[in-house]
Amino acid sequence: MSQPSTLLVELLTEELPPKALARLSNTFANGLVERLAARDLIDVADGGSPSFEPFGTPRRLAVAIRNVRAVAPQRQVREKVLPVSVALNANGQPSAPLAKKLAALGFPDMPLTQLERAMDGKTEAFFLNYAAPGVTLEDGLQAALDETLAKLPIPKVMTYQRPDGTSVQFVRPAHRLVAMHANRIVPVTALGLDADAVTLGHRFLSEGHVAILHADDYARTLEQRGKVIASMRARKEAIRAQLIEHAGADHVLMPEALLDEVNALVEWPIVYECRFDDAFLQVPQECLILTMQTNQKYFALTDASGKLRSRFLIVSNVQTHTPQQIVLGNERVVRPRLADAKFFFEQDQKKTLEQRVPLLANVVYHNKLGSQLQRVERLEALAAVIAPGVGVDAQRAARAARLAKADLLTDMVGEFPELQGTMGTYYARHDGEPDDVALACSEHYRPRFAGDELPSTAISTAVALADKLETLVGIWGIGLQPTGEKDPFALRRHALGVLRIVLEKQLPLDLMDLLRHAYAQFSAQPQVADPTSALYGFFIDRLRGLLRERGYDANEVDAVLSQNPTRIDDITGRLDAVREFAALPEAASLAAANKRITNILKKSDGAAQHVETKLLVEPAERALFEQLHNVTPTVQGRLSSRDYTGALSALASLRDAVDTFFNDVMVNADDAALRANRLGLLARLHEQMNCVADISKLAA
Repeated sequence: MSQPSTLLVELLTEELPPKALARLSNTFANGLVERLAARDLIDVADGGSPSFEPFGTPRRLAVAIRNVRAVAPQRQVREKVLPVSVALNANGQPSAPLAKKLAALGFPDMPLTQLERAMDGKTEAFFLNYAAPGVTLEDGLQAALDETLAKLPIPKVMTYQRPDGTSVQFVRPAHRLVAMHANRIVPVTALGLDADAVTLGHRFLSEGHVAILHADDYARTLEQRGKVIASMRARKEAIRAQLIEHAGADHVLMPEALLDEVNALVEWPIVYECRFDDAFLQVPQECLILTMQTNQKYFALTDASGKLRSRFLIVSNVQTHTPQQIVLGNERVVRPRLADAKFFFEQDQKKTLEQRVPLLANVVYHNKLGSQLQRVERLEALAAVIAPGVGVDAQRAARAARLAKADLLTDMVGEFPELQGTMGTYYARHDGEPDDVALACSEHYRPRFAGDELPSTAISTAVALADKLETLVGIWGIGLQPTGEKDPFALRRHALGVLRIVLEKQLPLDLMDLLRHAYAQFSAQPQVADPTSALYGFFIDRLRGLLRERGYDANEVDAVLSQNPTRIDDITGRLDAVREFAALPEAASLAAANKRITNILKKSDGAAQHVETKLLVEPAERALFEQLHNVTPTVQGRLSSRDYTGALSALASLRDAVDTFFNDVMVNADDAALRANRLGLLARLHEQMNCVADISKLAA
């Protein structure tokens, strides 16, 4: 049997949809690997995974799979033949059904003595044990190829005809199929094509047909003779390196999504420098950048201070020593796009944002929540309520909220919805609004995603909170809360945004108060049910995950959040205190005692904290009472100054008194007065011990 070798499979097509290329390439490669591995055609070390490299260009899907066998190893098969009662006749001799079954299995002359007789559940049966030959690579690859192509995530299927008149369905017309095991062609077919060892190179830079002499040489041969970089990863890095080189001292804006899309458009990427008229720099640079990236797939450049340059970079699929026509052509194409942006900007400035606000009455926000103008009015009122809590003038916050959505009606945002908010800031400044009011038009959307910056000013913060809370309460209140993976209104993101703002800015705001104020703005929409309690639980769940991501363990988080805090600005301070407390030698004993106290008080139906000193008859309970009495002012003083670590450290001094109490005192005394008094003492102790967090959650 030949040694395992590299298997190459390539499907050459017309230009594939660029946004789908990466997924098509990965699915094609992974599908073949998984299906060949399932047929034991890939030699994999124990515990290892198949080794392979996917390839994808605008015109090809390919994969090179290492250590592929020509024939899979034999496999041991144990197959049930028949129950003994059927296989043997009344005389205990092989029956006719047994002979027929063995013949059907391909073993007509198999003697009875060579069959295994064993229990099959509650009945006895005969089993046939034999070594089945492994599948050949030709058969295995054909099946794997058919199954993989049938499962490709094709965005839109095309139907086309082959030269022989047969109809084929695929993402794009396919022209060639390469299937090679080392230097041998594997005779498989796909989409009406027979496999061979010849592919096509670059449309313009190669001589066309490129023979692949060995599967291991595929990528190198295509690059050297075909002027094609087959690896998507290598091609993307080549684009990135060229962009950085051509940028020189400037900074090139190359978002990964744009790099991926451009990478899917070229086989031999070459970067050229182009320019546009400096007059366009009068337009907000965000508009120009978005125009170049979205419409033309160009890469903008900024200087060291972030200011847009009038030169930009393009990625071409053609390498030439005289690129003037390519450069001029791209400069000519981008000019009208930039001119449109300039026109939109100039036209939009002819009307103030304030003049646009009443027109929001014509824009539906949600059929159950009214128009965008009604929403803006809710935001105004809510921002004014929130403003004092963030230390800003209520009227100024309301003004910012009033203008925050007005740019929805501008031509620029109509053309580029991604500029919503950004253009509002530019237009508000043009209208003479205070800078913090103008800035809130864009910053009230922050944070837009995980890790995004928070609003930078107090006014932006007030409007951002109002915007997110109004969305949460309104959408949840009409029954459109997230379900499973579905969250069309991004309520999870809005909740995390509120939590991050309050938590990271240390805002002294009560979460339940915020939700109640937000709900109060919907009095004109009776169909909005009160969602505040459900939303509070939703916030706590999001907060639990957020804190875990920041490195706090489950017990620490549970200790703090199990008390259902509504002020979350000091949550991290409490968590840090709990962590320090847990490291003290007294922590385990006190946590266990607190857990015990919690269980005792639950069974007593909520004991009052009243303690009669004359009923403290045991030395241990008197000692505990005195120490608790002495330490309580210290604990409360530190608590009021938010010194949570100090409060818990003071409580640690009670360990010995608590341990002695439980060793020496019978809480559930027969005397009702003594029992009530001791429960009162434990209730008072319980309150102090849980003033920062429920430390019983730290008990093992």
